[in-house]
Amino acid sequence: MSLREKAAVIGIGETAYTRGSGKSAFALQVESALIAIRDAGLTPRDIDGIIPCGISAAPAEDLVNNFGLPDLAFSGLTPMGGASPIAAVQCAAAVVSAGICKNVLITAGRNGFSGARAGVRIHDMPQFHYVTEYELALGAVAPAQLYAPMARRHMELYGTTSEQFGEIAVTIREHAMLNDNALMKKPMTLADHQASRMISDPFRLFDCSIESDGGAAIIVSSAERARDRRQPPVLIMGVAEGHPDSPGSITQRDTLTELGIAKAAPRAFGMAGVTPADIDVAEIYDCFTYIVLCQLEDLGFCKKGEGGQFVQGGRLKLGGDLPLNTHGGLLSQAHMLGMNHVTELVRQMRGQGGRAQVENAEIGLATGYGDMGDGALVIMRRG
Repeated sequence: MSLREKAAVIGIGETAYTRGSGKSAFALQVESALIAIRDAGLTPRDIDGIIPCGISAAPAEDLVNNFGLPDLAFSGLTPMGGASPIAAVQCAAAVVSAGICKNVLITAGRNGFSGARAGVRIHDMPQFHYVTEYELALGAVAPAQLYAPMARRHMELYGTTSEQFGEIAVTIREHAMLNDNALMKKPMTLADHQASRMISDPFRLFDCSIESDGGAAIIVSSAERARDRRQPPVLIMGVAEGHPDSPGSITQRDTLTELGIAKAAPRAFGMAGVTPADIDVAEIYDCFTYIVLCQLEDLGFCKKGEGGQFVQGGRLKLGGDLPLNTHGGLLSQAHMLGMNHVTELVRQMRGQGGRAQVENAEIGLATGYGDMGDGALVIMRRG
């Protein structure tokens, strides 16, 4: 059974993204959920499926109690780090297509700035045990340290440069400057990127995503039900998840330059019946600039090793061949586990992208990247 256009996103919600919200992750999760419910023209009692995302997300029972849900038919978890929101979209699409639920809420709340930083939170992730034998023994524990060897390997194999990583950071910052709900709106040049301090070679400060507080949520319903909702429906054309080759320890793999998204991409594109050439806008998970470049290759926008050349020349900017992270992404808007990539894609497909709206955007995609290389991809179109 194909999930192609069996489900649609009917509501989106985001809180203000801040640094020091004074709110718990759960409060931010609830706030974004209520915004998404209102956006869809529903009430909390219309929700009969819940998929919370993130290690700080509250379980479904907490939302049932706070919203007074009368008849929850489904709850689930997709523990894939930053790939979780889009893996949750796949789960929700399957659930509504099977008739188990009418309206599935996917929600995340995060206080990554005012709460524990990534180097602390990673100890709570189930995947953390993968690094204890090799990386941790050498002092590598923070995400920048864990993923830096992948970027360095790509540079050694293909001649990729730090300046090419900088092209990604500068482009995404330009887009964030168009977004009122983005944290980083100070102009950045390539020279600024190159002058930023080294975090974990080859990652400089501006290669790394920011820490922030906030919440984001979406509601998935069947495509049939979506026609009667308040907002124009955004149809889910194709969706898939993929996991990297074993072992879980990144540095011990046969190849360091391919992610789980490489396995998800053929399935999602095949389900959608489109190719990378058909994509009008891409919201690519950007925990680090290299991860964007690697995903562009694994998705088929260019061949392996050609990502550095691909991102140059303004191709990723508004008006370019592949406008990327029109909201500012994790690098410059906020780190919202990639849920903000999904809400932005929906906004673009509705034609509600404001100053960053991609002209005549009909088909777009969003990706997720998780922890040791998990990947997820969703392709959507305007309904």
